[in-house]
Amino acid sequence: MAIRDPQSYRAGLRDDRRVVYRGERVHDVTTFAEFDDAISHSSLAYAISATHPDLAVADDGEGPYTAFYRVPHTAADITDRGKLIETLSRTGAGTIVLKEVGSDALFALLRVLSGESLAKAQAFYRHCCENDVALAVAQTDVKGDRSLPPHRQPDPDHYLRVVDEDADSITVSGAKVHTSFSANADELIVLPTRAMSAEDRDWAVSFAIPVDTEGLTLYVSPYLHGDSNGFEHPISSRHKLLESLTVFDRVRVPKERVFLNREPELAGPLALAFVDYHRFTAVNYKLPILDLMVGAGIGVAEANGIATAGHVKTKLTELITYAETVRGFADLAALRSRSGGNGIQLPDPLAVNMAKYHFAHGFHQAAATLLDLAGGLVVTGPGGADWDRPEVRAVLEKYFAAARPAEERLRLIHLIGDLTTGRWGGYQSVLATHAEGSLEAEKMQIARSHDSTRARAAVAEVLRAAIGTSDAATELDSDMAVAR
Repeated sequence: MAIRDPQSYRAGLRDDRRVVYRGERVHDVTTFAEFDDAISHSSLAYAISATHPDLAVADDGEGPYTAFYRVPHTAADITDRGKLIETLSRTGAGTIVLKEVGSDALFALLRVLSGESLAKAQAFYRHCCENDVALAVAQTDVKGDRSLPPHRQPDPDHYLRVVDEDADSITVSGAKVHTSFSANADELIVLPTRAMSAEDRDWAVSFAIPVDTEGLTLYVSPYLHGDSNGFEHPISSRHKLLESLTVFDRVRVPKERVFLNREPELAGPLALAFVDYHRFTAVNYKLPILDLMVGAGIGVAEANGIATAGHVKTKLTELITYAETVRGFADLAALRSRSGGNGIQLPDPLAVNMAKYHFAHGFHQAAATLLDLAGGLVVTGPGGADWDRPEVRAVLEKYFAAARPAEERLRLIHLIGDLTTGRWGGYQSVLATHAEGSLEAEKMQIARSHDSTRARAAVAEVLRAAIGTSDAATELDSDMAVAR
């Protein structure tokens, strides 16, 4: 087993990976200035072993390893995982950092697979623990025409597929998208994105490969491109994520790293098992950003001198209610967790999806509330270069002072701007809507996960009491049993 530090993690990214950014090849991601904030952000997943060892380091008797890779077997394990994810996210200003997603995929593989496939997943899991591997996950296919399944796509590469096979390997082609951390990870786990039919068997594939594997190219999104200063952008000047279109051009995968090979009956269960853990990760890493939103709302209301106004108290109460409801559902998901395949614990799917749905459904209104409290200075206020000039600062300190000094007020306003507008705010807005599953995906899982037995029994009991103990009551029970 091993625990790496941030320096060894960064050094491990120097290899022959093929990364393209803004049309140009990036030959060394560790020396490319535009990627430095992203690598530093992900390095927090390694720094936490030293800063929070009781939470972030596990030891089952064979030596220490990252607690992110500790397989959960009890409700307490799920609770501890939630605390770990939240703590790491807090160091990253309310944004996912690195190891969370890869461990979600590992747990899904270990829970769903059996036989030889499980043995291969277990061997890969040991490799990850022994080497403190930085994992990215490629699940979402580019999908092409969403109305068509994989085997009916005009371009078959719109879902990743097996195009060749020999005794020792498979060869795959196609593309995945929204691949977080791919350019600054060591290895890549590939998962199916949906349930598949027998006709889709070539597309039912899962495996793991090093990021520098021949034929793999990462086209990194430039969305968060650019420099920014800490005065105007207190979060995005220090934190960044790299997302990629991940293209497989006849990539050869050794069979000892292939977990699913043309087995469509397992594509859906594996995709959903990943979702079980990934949405639990989502709601826990979102908790610090909700605390930031509540804290910034309270702070800017006080700085603007409006904190005692009735409508402002109502807005702040709504922010608190929103944030604490998400937290409550996250806690409930751990308390209601249960044992799944191969004895691996999974968070309660109903509570997890209710938490994620509530977060996503309320995020944009919460952002609008913050902007209402902050006022127009979010987009018309002075910048860092202004504040750095003493003669200009004197003017700003005079005219932007309110119930709090100008600097405190302006920094709070810029924090709200960073959270809700511009590149970073826009990024968070899209994440709230689509990351870890859309609102519609969460509603589907809520409906699937809800056990209506108790609700149906409550109706039957009331109607039975109203009818009495006649034969009609017996008939009603029979009718409801048939309906179930």
